Amino acid sequence: MQEQMITRPDGTGIFAQMTGPENGPTVVFSNSLGTTLHLWDAILPLLPEGLRILRYDMRGHGRSDAPEGPYSMGQLISDAEAVCDAFDIKDAMFVGLSVGGMIAQGLAVKRPDLIRAMVLSNTAAKIGNSKLWQDRISFITANGLAAASDEIMRRWFGRDFYGTPDMTPWKAMVEATSVAGYTGVCAAIAGTDFYTPTSGLRIPALGIAGSEDGSTPPDLVRETTDLIPGSKFVLIRKAGHLPCVEQPAEFAQHLCDFLSATGHLRA
Repeated sequence: MQEQMITRPDGTGIFAQMTGPENGPTVVFSNSLGTTLHLWDAILPLLPEGLRILRYDMRGHGRSDAPEGPYSMGQLISDAEAVCDAFDIKDAMFVGLSVGGMIAQGLAVKRPDLIRAMVLSNTAAKIGNSKLWQDRISFITANGLAAASDEIMRRWFGRDFYGTPDMTPWKAMVEATSVAGYTGVCAAIAGTDFYTPTSGLRIPALGIAGSEDGSTPPDLVRETTDLIPGSKFVLIRKAGHLPCVEQPAEFAQHLCDFLSATGHLRA
């Protein structure tokens, strides 16, 4: 395992972790608002051997630095670009969930050399509206993340998962996130509309939605996926906003099928 803190021009450190063989086909994972790179822990053992796996904590989250916000989507995309460049990534499959999926769309437009295929999980070209995000920023700034975490869990998880002991570490993960980091990323999402640039992409794309997702409903995910000609869309039932947590085996199977379909395993 390689771990590295990549220092950005503004001094922010972005923590990244690489596992797998040097010459293996690369998969890059970008996580959601309020989570760390451990979002993907359950699915990694279910993926084929020989993959080179790159995960990172976006600014404001996990082991990355949390400068005062607001952040811009351009910053988040540039952070992902710097992480990929630090590990000499080319032609990766990029798997992004929620804001990670927005980063995937922006990076695919900006640096087509980095991404040969992408998975857009529980995401969209535009998520919510400015008022929704400003209201959330104001509430969390005034009251803290612990006051908002139960509402976040209700949007994230399906009926069978919400309120169970398995939910506890995810609630704790949200509450451990820096307020500056969480609200900084909220501001980045609020200012993003990728409908036009994403509709110009011509790479293999897989959209994944959870049937009980209260943050990015399936129709929203499908609408974004359909912007890319030749893309595929799948729905994971009995899952909410984080299907890789609630249904890891099914999520991993969809990734494996897409890896095979795009020839990425033979890259």
